[in-house]
Amino acid sequence: MEELSFYIGIIGNIISVLMFLSPVGTFWRIIKQRSTEQFESLPYICTLLSSSLWTYYGIIKAGELLVATVNGFGILVETIYVTLFLIYAPGRSKGETRIAALGILCAGLNIVMYSSPLAVMRTVVTTKSVEYMPFFLSFFFFLNGGTWTFYALLMRDYFLLVPNGSGFLLGTVQLVLYAIYYRKPNLSKNVSDRLEEGCQQQEPLISSTSTQLHETS
Repeated sequence: MEELSFYIGIIGNIISVLMFLSPVGTFWRIIKQRSTEQFESLPYICTLLSSSLWTYYGIIKAGELLVATVNGFGILVETIYVTLFLIYAPGRSKGETRIAALGILCAGLNIVMYSSPLAVMRTVVTTKSVEYMPFFLSFFFFLNGGTWTFYALLMRDYFLLVPNGSGFLLGTVQLVLYAIYYRKPNLSKNVSDRLEEGCQQQEPLISSTSTQLHETS
């Protein structure tokens, strides 16, 4: 099974490399014309962001070297593409390209931030306890996402809307889980347990005292 996955990974790497190199003809034309003409930069910016995240994933997860290497190559190639766009794009398009690049990068990182508690949410469902899911973090994820989603709708800013809308939904799910699995400590049970322990500790003293009285009599 491991050998099969390795060979499939190699085939995937080859196909991914060909995919990364497929726009070479387009960029050769851009260099010759010294203009990006009507070509769009968005696909290359998105691919750059995607490759960056997958490279990080491949580095931190054991056994995913093939994922890290091919996406590392993708970072290199896509960086060249985006740089060429910034060099040869007309003045107005340069500004739009920068905005798109920053917007997608911020949106991607924001989604990662809001998605970070997913592992904790799984733990909550598994253990039926919210002990390891801080309430205030979940609450402010919900509040922050909701506020910026409303702002993004008013401004019609989709770079803000998508990640913060996701954050608002995830924050809502976290609060629902908190409401379902939150349990107050059972104080009466704790008190009865303590009283029981105290009675057990006193029993030897009573028996020893009664023994001494019988001996003296």
